Amino acid sequence: MTTPTRTDSPARPAEPPDAPGQHILIIVQNLPVPLDRRVWLECQALVAAGYRVSVICPKGPDDPPEQWLDGVHLYKYRPAPEARGLAGFLLEFSYSWLRTAWLSRTVWRRHRFTAIQACNPPDTYWLLAWLWRHRGVRFVFDQHDLNPELFLSRFGVPRSARERAELAGLRWLERMTYKIADRVIATNESYRRIAIDRGRRQSSDVTVVRSGPDTRVMRPVYPTGRRRTRFNLVYLGIMGPQDGTELIIDVMDDLVHRRGRQDIHATLLGFGDCLAALRRRTTELGLDDYVTFTGRADRSMIAEHLSAADVGLSPDLKTPLNDVSTMNKTMEYMAYALPSVAFDLVETRVSGGESVRYVESGDGKAFADQILVLLDDPELRADLGVRARRRVSAALDWRPQSLAYVGVYDRLFGVSRPADEVRDEIHPAPSFDELGRRYVDLTDETELRRFVRERTAP
Repeated sequence: MTTPTRTDSPARPAEPPDAPGQHILIIVQNLPVPLDRRVWLECQALVAAGYRVSVICPKGPDDPPEQWLDGVHLYKYRPAPEARGLAGFLLEFSYSWLRTAWLSRTVWRRHRFTAIQACNPPDTYWLLAWLWRHRGVRFVFDQHDLNPELFLSRFGVPRSARERAELAGLRWLERMTYKIADRVIATNESYRRIAIDRGRRQSSDVTVVRSGPDTRVMRPVYPTGRRRTRFNLVYLGIMGPQDGTELIIDVMDDLVHRRGRQDIHATLLGFGDCLAALRRRTTELGLDDYVTFTGRADRSMIAEHLSAADVGLSPDLKTPLNDVSTMNKTMEYMAYALPSVAFDLVETRVSGGESVRYVESGDGKAFADQILVLLDDPELRADLGVRARRRVSAALDWRPQSLAYVGVYDRLFGVSRPADEVRDEIHPAPSFDELGRRYVDLTDETELRRFVRERTAP
């Protein structure tokens, strides 16, 4: 993925040149694009394959209403107010659905689209796809989350009539999404089995497209700043009730105040519903000097922090959702040759293999113990870091996933490509990134091991 080329203005941006082939409209509600890294990689894969791509999503801070970015036309609306309670979620979903429906009319008037791809959550855009079906528009469901499992993970087994009705409503929405979709994209084999069994889809209609990182871009760089402390821990991702990030604060309290490890600092990259509470908890425990929150993190910030860290943290607890979900953070740590500690989840083991240290879900003491095992054993860090980088580039890279993803649309529209058209080009690896930071030479095993141990320039 190249550095995004941005063209935008308060007014309507200049129209892109006409592109041959079909026009795909991608709908995202829970994150702006290109901040949603999976969706952005999908967009770039479609553009490279000759498809025209438009995206409707909420605005991020300072985002214009429209952007023309690396061949993708982005249409953005002001996000809904933060949802609180059932009424708040209904308002958020209704507002976002109506804004998306209105913008879909705008996209249609300018360039008629031939397919809608809805990326959940929520499972509400099947209705929009159904309304466009009379115009010949096909529907692809890109299932990022299992919303019934998300409900169970956040609220537990329903006990009241209202809770049972809410869960039944989520299952109905998911069922309708499966029913209306022409094709289903699953992020892993666990999700694929659910689409086939619970969604009653034919196996030929469901394609696995894992959320692998583009390891040509996600590569360790030599950090430019000074190390804050001797050891750095890092968390990358959303900070919601189901993400377990509060455990990181408890672990840091244990490490700093009970075990006396004042040589450790934790940096949490990202945002979410729990961010404000996490900051308050950090202050209450006297950890402000040992924990940093960055808020939203762009690609450059991610590269800097993951390259400088010694251990990645994956505190996702074993829940009905997390156990079968692919955690992007695990693979992104691996891309930066970063050993990590995680709770033992089915799909996390599929991603991490033998390059991650696993502990029983919820055991904060064991989590802290494994962090110290890694920090106090530089050779173990080097072994796991090198193993992680080798595994992610060989087995989890986005490039083969992008071919599977484009193949969904090629089959949907009956597109046949010569073998040489889809061949993945191999370019010489650059020595510096777009900010002038020098990449670590991944072909030099000795230097890579030294870097993982020390996280400094030679």
